[in-house]
Formats: sequence, C-alpha cells, structure tokens
Amino acid sequence: MTVNSYLYKRRVFLSIIIVIAGAFWIWFSRSPLPTQKQELIKAPQVGFKAPDFSLDSLSGENIILSEITNSPVVLNFWASWCPPCRTEMPDFQQAYLEYKNQGAIFIAVNATNQDKLDDVLSFTNQHQLTFPILLDHSGRTSRTYNVHSLPTTYFIDNQGIIRKIIIGGPIPLSLLRIQIDYLIKENN
Repeated sequence: MTVNSYLYKRRVFLSIIIVIAGAFWIWFSRSPLPTQKQELIKAPQVGFKAPDFSLDSLSGENIILSEITNSPVVLNFWASWCPPCRTEMPDFQQAYLEYKNQGAIFIAVNATNQDKLDDVLSFTNQHQLTFPILLDHSGRTSRTYNVHSLPTTYFIDNQGIIRKIIIGGPIPLSLLRIQIDYLIKENN
C-alpha cells in the first residue's frame, strides 16, 4: 500500500466518522417536540389570533392578553438599551394619551431577559410612560411572538386578530395614528 492510498483511506475514514458524529449531535441536541397543543401554533402573523400571555407589569399588575376584549391592542416589544425603542417611546406615550379614551389599549413588553430592571425603571420614569410596561423575565413571550428584532410592534384588533406587524423602528407618531385609526374604525 502506498503512502497516498493510505492517506486517502484515512481521510475517507475520518470524514465518515465526522459525518456520523455530526448526525448524532444533531439528533441528540434537537429541540424536543411540543407536548401541548398551544406550542404547535406557528409564529404569529397577520390574520392569525394573537397568542395569549400572562405577564406582570412594573406596577405589579398581572396582564393577560386574552382578558382584553372588545378593544384594539398595540403590543410593542422593546428594551431600554435599544436606540429605535428609545426614540419611539415618547410617540407611543403621545398616542396612548390621544387614544386611551377611544378604547385603544397600549402594552409595551420589555425584553427583561436582555435588559436591566433598573434601566427599565429609569427610562420609564424619565419619559413618564403611563401605559402598562410588562416584564418578560424569561423571554418566553418574546419567543412566542417570534421577536428577533427590537422594537417589534403588533397591531391587534378587538377580536384578538393580528392586523399589522411592524418590525424595527422607530415608528413615527403619524404611522401609529394611521394604524390605530384603522383598528378603531374596524372595531365600529
């Protein structure tokens, strides 16, 4: 046997071992299959029911999305370190003040698993945010909503159906008004 054929057989053997080891790694490290029916829901998208969640607010109140009925919801995912989030929050506060008497509900879900609670408190106090700020400590709600970029905003109608998703920002006040007016008009 020549040196070249020996090296060739050795490379083939090592390649087969690497492929087998990779296949075993993929098999054993895969995510477990969902066990509950709710986990089988695909990523939220326009026209689909918004997934339910239950989170505590900064004020200690527990908010359950499915308990908000007959009202359109503006659901924003954000973090205090996120520059577009920081830029758009004053406009969200302004829109909240303009539309709260028309039944629109504003909820801001802080990616608390990626943020510092002290920074969240400082930011909300500095900007005098008065709509509910919910804390997603585990990141589960963000994962359920397939949030890969902050900010991400869902516009949900009074029946709980997602009507618009805006990934990224900052969302200007004018666009917030257009989307909320659409949800309110659809509600009537």
